Amino acid sequence: MDARLFGTNGIRGVVNQDMNCELALGVGKAWGTYLKKKFKEPIVAIGTDARLSNDMLKTSVISGLLSTGCNVTDIGMLPTPTIQYTVKKKDFHSGIAITASHNPPEFNGIKGIERDGTEFPREVEEEIEKIYLNRRFEVVSWDKVGKLSSWDGAVDLYINDIVRLVDRKSIKERKLHVVLDCGNGVGSITIPLLLKKLGCKITELYCKPNGRFPNRSSEPTPENLVEIMEKVPKIGADFGVALDGDADRSIFIDEKGNYIWGDKSLTLMAKYMLLKNKGGKIVTPVTTSQCIDDIAKKYNGTVIRTRVGSPTVARVMMKEKAIFGGEENGGLIFPEFQYCRDSGITITRMLEILAREDKTLGELIEEIPRYEMIKTKVFCPNERKEEVLAGIYEKIKEDDRIKNIDRTDGLKIFTGEGWILIRPSGTEPIYRIYGEGKRIRDIERLLEDYKKLVEEIINS
Repeated sequence: MDARLFGTNGIRGVVNQDMNCELALGVGKAWGTYLKKKFKEPIVAIGTDARLSNDMLKTSVISGLLSTGCNVTDIGMLPTPTIQYTVKKKDFHSGIAITASHNPPEFNGIKGIERDGTEFPREVEEEIEKIYLNRRFEVVSWDKVGKLSSWDGAVDLYINDIVRLVDRKSIKERKLHVVLDCGNGVGSITIPLLLKKLGCKITELYCKPNGRFPNRSSEPTPENLVEIMEKVPKIGADFGVALDGDADRSIFIDEKGNYIWGDKSLTLMAKYMLLKNKGGKIVTPVTTSQCIDDIAKKYNGTVIRTRVGSPTVARVMMKEKAIFGGEENGGLIFPEFQYCRDSGITITRMLEILAREDKTLGELIEEIPRYEMIKTKVFCPNERKEEVLAGIYEKIKEDDRIKNIDRTDGLKIFTGEGWILIRPSGTEPIYRIYGEGKRIRDIERLLEDYKKLVEEIINS
């Protein structure tokens, strides 16, 4: 693990390599030391997803926190947004989610949660990193160590509050049939119960937690969702929805089995939030499709672009008093519920739209402006990312074919054919490259050209 512990979304690594008990214990001590400077008797909630290493890491983190005098409440195996909501509603001083989200099963991670349920801002992460790296842990005497307790009410709290927030009557009357693919992730604990409470008919795929992810990868990409894409039209369901490993993201499948990219579901939801609020601000990263700008313009909205990362999006939403926000990966944020990506409220809002509209999901998506987007990635060692980015900029900054370069996050290059975004991943040793435009062949050519440029600089 390098000098920067926290990436785009928490600390992640391969179990018993860079993500090990020693790291987790030290992070727990650093976390507790930080909290004790802010609160007299901090109480920390901790929960996990379904990964095999969860107990190992959770126990280590808890030990570190207790050694500094913090009290810890174990709230169990839960989706990350359920942990976040519990921290906010039960007034814990902080929260911890042991999760690696969509990463492969050999990974795990530690995510920090503020007392309002939001993910740690970068300045808090930096303080904890500094304590950890300098080993400035402030452990207490034997008679002042913290106490460990447990609480099992998080599922009911989360589900009941979502149901109270939405138009339950309309959803129940519509009797929608949903195919739900939890991918053996921790969404299996909450989403089937939520859908049943809303009166939906459910066909379940892989809705039992299993940290090996034996049936599909925890990343809900098209190649991993072939079964649900075939299942929805075969049984005549209204739509399908697939979750990532910790259930903060949701990807929808329309009634014909078409995979709906996160940009489209984000934009569809933005349209209805703008209609409901008669305009407003939408916050999303530089990676999101131009289609959201087109919809915002049509429905009296403003789009604010940020760096990639849901913590960044959420904090800009709070600052700007935005009505809605989210990322192009299926992670949507509804501020009236909580400032984090949340598949539970996302699915429920989608049910609400379909209950009120006399159209299928596919028909609603067809109304969204169409752009072609392609994504690829290139391996790059973490320690070379900054150097590579500087090299790319030097190569392209004088190119007359480029109309503009946005440096909000990586390099977003605008040309006559569309845009290309080149940015280093905050969670993996790779560069992500996105391209979007109206014509697929133009974007394919642009993406290939810039991918070669990135590889050339990495290999130089």
